[in-house]
Amino acid sequence: MSVPAAYLGLIGIWTTTPLAIKWSGEGANYLFAVSARMAIGMIFVMIFLKLVRSPLPWHKKARQTYFTAGMGIYGAMLAVYWGAQFVPSGLIAVIFGLSPWVTTLFAILWLHEPGLNESKFFGLVAGLIGLGLVFGGGPTGSTDTWYGVIAILVAVVIHAASAVWIKRIGSDLSAISINVGGLMIAVVLYLLTWAIFDGQWPTQISQRAGMAILYLGLFGTAVGFSLYYYALKKLPAATMALITLVTPVSAMILGRTLNNEVMATEIWVGTGFILGGLLLHHWGQGLWQSVVVICAAKRLKPSDDAIDRA
Repeated sequence: MSVPAAYLGLIGIWTTTPLAIKWSGEGANYLFAVSARMAIGMIFVMIFLKLVRSPLPWHKKARQTYFTAGMGIYGAMLAVYWGAQFVPSGLIAVIFGLSPWVTTLFAILWLHEPGLNESKFFGLVAGLIGLGLVFGGGPTGSTDTWYGVIAILVAVVIHAASAVWIKRIGSDLSAISINVGGLMIAVVLYLLTWAIFDGQWPTQISQRAGMAILYLGLFGTAVGFSLYYYALKKLPAATMALITLVTPVSAMILGRTLNNEVMATEIWVGTGFILGGLLLHHWGQGLWQSVVVICAAKRLKPSDDAIDRA
C-alpha cells in the first residue's frame, strides 16, 4: 500500500472515530465499549495475520515495540473513552490537534531532533491560545466536563509518547505485527480493568451502539491502527501528527450534522488558532525564510537613482 493512501485512510477513520466512540457508549459502560472494541479488533487482525502468513517476531526489539504500542493503546484509549462521556465528539478531535507539539517535544527529548525554531515557537503560542479559547467555550457546564477535557489531554500525551518511543526503538516489524502485538497486551489489560471495575454485561445495547463498537473494532482498530503503524514506519512522527490538521474541523462538522452537537463560538475560533498554529509549526519556517530572502534581495537591489548615475 502506498503511504498517501494509508494517510488518507487514517484521515477518514480518525474523522469518524470520535463520534463512533460517543455512540458506542449508549446503553453500555465505557469500559465494556472499549474492551469489546479492542477484542473485536484483535480478532480481525489475528485472522488477517494468519491469512497473509506473516510471522509474529518475538525478539527483544519486537517485545519492546509490542509493549510500547500496547501501553499506548491502553492508556490513550482508556482516557479517551472515559473523557468522551463528558465532552462532544468534535471537541475530542480538536484537543487531539495539539498532538504535533507534544510529539515534537518528545522527539526533541528522545530522538534528538532539532529544537523549536521561530515558526514552531509562534505556532506553539497560537496553539496554546487556541486551547485557552477551547477551554473557555467548552467546559462551561459541570466539573465533569473539565475532567473530560483533561482526560483527552492525558490521552494526547500518552499517544504522542508511544509514537515517538516506537520510532526510538527502530524495529523492522511490519505494521500488522506491531498492531497484533500491541493489541495482545492492550486487550488483556482492558479485560482485567473491565472485570475489576465493572464486570457487568450490559443488559441492553442500542443498535447504533452495537454498530459503532463493530465499526471501531474493524476500522478504528484493525484497519486504523495497522495503517497508523505502517505510516509511522515510513514518515517522521511529527508528520504523522499532521493528520490532526484536518480531523478537528471534519469531526466537528460530522458531530454537528449527525449528532446535533452544538459548539460555542469560542471553540470554533480556538480551533482556527490551533490549525493556524499547526500550519506555522510545519510550514512556517519555509515561509519565514522566503520572506527573509525577499527582504534581503530588495535591500541589495540598486536604486533607480544609482542606475541613472551609473
